[in-house]
Amino acid sequence: MYDLDLLEHTDTVNELLARYGVKFGIYKNNTFKEQLFPFDAIPRIIEHDEFDHLEKGLKQRVMALNLFLKDIYGKKQIVKDNVIPEDFIFASSGYMAECEGVRPPKDIYSHISGIDLVQAKDKKWYILEDNLRVPSGASYPMIARELCRRSSPLTFQNTRLEDNRNYARLLRRTMDYVNVDEGHTVILTPGRYNAAYFEHSYLAEKTGSHLVNGSELVVVEDKLYYQTFDGKLERVGAVYRRISDEYLDPMNFNPESVIGIPHIYDVYRKGNVALINAPGNGIADDKGIYYFVPKMIKYYLDEEPILDNAPTYLPFYEEDMRYVLENFDKLVLKDVAEAGGYGVVFGSSMSADQKEAFIGLLKKEPRRFIAQEVIDFLDIDILDGSSEVPRKADLRAFVLMADEPLVWKSGLTRFSRNPDSFIVNSSQGGGFKDTWVLSQ
Repeated sequence: MYDLDLLEHTDTVNELLARYGVKFGIYKNNTFKEQLFPFDAIPRIIEHDEFDHLEKGLKQRVMALNLFLKDIYGKKQIVKDNVIPEDFIFASSGYMAECEGVRPPKDIYSHISGIDLVQAKDKKWYILEDNLRVPSGASYPMIARELCRRSSPLTFQNTRLEDNRNYARLLRRTMDYVNVDEGHTVILTPGRYNAAYFEHSYLAEKTGSHLVNGSELVVVEDKLYYQTFDGKLERVGAVYRRISDEYLDPMNFNPESVIGIPHIYDVYRKGNVALINAPGNGIADDKGIYYFVPKMIKYYLDEEPILDNAPTYLPFYEEDMRYVLENFDKLVLKDVAEAGGYGVVFGSSMSADQKEAFIGLLKKEPRRFIAQEVIDFLDIDILDGSSEVPRKADLRAFVLMADEPLVWKSGLTRFSRNPDSFIVNSSQGGGFKDTWVLSQ
């Protein structure tokens, strides 16, 4: 399906990615380290009809999650109707009491959703987790496709696939839809030492937005302004913020934040600026809440879920705890507050002492963990030197919300470079590849 000519240019594409600064930075042991995000030229290929099914399921899921966020910071009807236990809301590290009663422009909470999926060996797709806070990764397949087109143009002339160069247009459409009073749209970055700084600058360029840090934005009389190089103040109507909730506004959240904008949340609370994504979305990212998303779809949309969760158990429930303890060696356990591949342990890989200690913690803090069946991911080929070898991979699909949810016909395919690992995250040493969605 793919042109061998493209594979011959793998090294060239990786050299160009390095030249363009396509790197992923991580903090470890109080040290910042930038590393290349290795690209593999063998694309993941998804047939048109298969992606059409994914698209329907992703739209349905994001619509339900948006309704959940509106409800949970409003009337909390889903709790009153005993669909989700109250403990799972207020005990979540992602729940923010400051967001109670605050409604974003156009009632959109998750403007950009990154939904992680895996495909099992029976070809069925499962949702692994939802990312509705600050999902990253779209820029990598965007620039990789651009450089691959440059290196091997015939490959793309001879292949019937969806063009992924429209992501910036979809993102700009989303930002403009919620922009208040036709002000500037800015992308707020914490700076070059952020893990995804390349993406911040790349998306700013592609969408025609200002790339700013906190010192370049100022609040005056309940409105947000961008301060130009000559000191002029220009109104800002939408902020695509790439910093975490707690650092966004030192006057409302973490008072020690030096990268946020004092009183920006007050401007947002009064409806004078759009924040993309909305603060407080972390409650929907909680892996404990993930368990309830199929119930949300039924509750809010009166529909059956099109895409399934991975089979998941909540030790919070006595019946599920019993199942987890009886099948511990067959399951993967996840800390609900962790991300990036951290806080994930396989029961089968623990020693007897580790199991005893973990089970003790599980019984003490059952709300803290979920357990899932280990899905045997479909292996996809990557290049290892001159050989093609199978590796585990997931797919991050991007759903952008304006007047309706739109699914980008591409995505970030991440793969493990370790033949014995299921962990594909870039922070854990994984690589990435392009995702080809075939057109009709």
